Amino acid sequence: MTVLAAPPTEPSTNRERARTARPGRNRAGRTMHGGKLAHAILIFAVLISAFPFYWTIVAASRSNADLAKVPPTLLPGSNLMRNFEAVLEEADIGKALLNSLIVSGSITVGTVLCCTLAGFAFAKLRFRGRGALLAITVGTMMIPPQLGVIPLFMLIAKLEWVNQLQAVILPGLVSAFGVFFMRQYLVQSLPDELIEAARVDGASTARIFWSVVVPIARPGMAVLGMLTFMAAWNDFFWPIVALSSQEPTVQVALRQLGGGYVHDQSVIMAGTLLGTLPVLLVFGLLGRQIVGGIMQGAVKG
Repeated sequence: MTVLAAPPTEPSTNRERARTARPGRNRAGRTMHGGKLAHAILIFAVLISAFPFYWTIVAASRSNADLAKVPPTLLPGSNLMRNFEAVLEEADIGKALLNSLIVSGSITVGTVLCCTLAGFAFAKLRFRGRGALLAITVGTMMIPPQLGVIPLFMLIAKLEWVNQLQAVILPGLVSAFGVFFMRQYLVQSLPDELIEAARVDGASTARIFWSVVVPIARPGMAVLGMLTFMAAWNDFFWPIVALSSQEPTVQVALRQLGGGYVHDQSVIMAGTLLGTLPVLLVFGLLGRQIVGGIMQGAVKG
């Protein structure tokens, strides 16, 4: 009589199945689930990050006397529109917003376009002196910008651009950080095979840039555009040197608010709130591209 033995169990296989059945494991194609501690930390980080903006809203809707109370109030008040009216009376904030939009938009478009072109050249094109030029470009980031203020002001004075917006726009059209950022992005994201295939099809370098490079570089361009717009919008030092109170940007106009023996902090915060809204709008428009660029750089295909 022949006895058929049961097939041996495979403990390692059973353990593997049990391990993959549990949620939160780092397996391809499975969703990671954070614990309560991770959620608590994220909520705490969000509250800490959002509190300055919330306090700006509270201060802009209160009076100066309310802000001087101890402990300070943490709820919005009813003086928001009154403080907005005071902002419009004390400073030409409408013209300042328009000037800042022109300056920041022009600098952003110029920086993204020029830095993407330069980044593509440094990343994928072969030419003599490429390494030296890249080293010089990156080396300029170590020079404090304050050292170039006097020569730059002498130049724009000779060109008769003082108190004109081009005096603020042209010096910021290209940045060494933008060139290096786009170069690193394209090195990782743009395969050489795509460029070679385009050249086999007879495409010129300009056609390759517009038809191949720009679609691939769009997430990186969005990140660079957001960073550039914020830096240009918040710039105070060079605009106050090159422009006057007749052609102010937002940051220069905010300096005129809350004057007097005792500064009216509520009016200043109301002007700050008005100056912050366009930045939030730009972030809302480019947020998806920024997150997509970050995720594309974090996950290798």
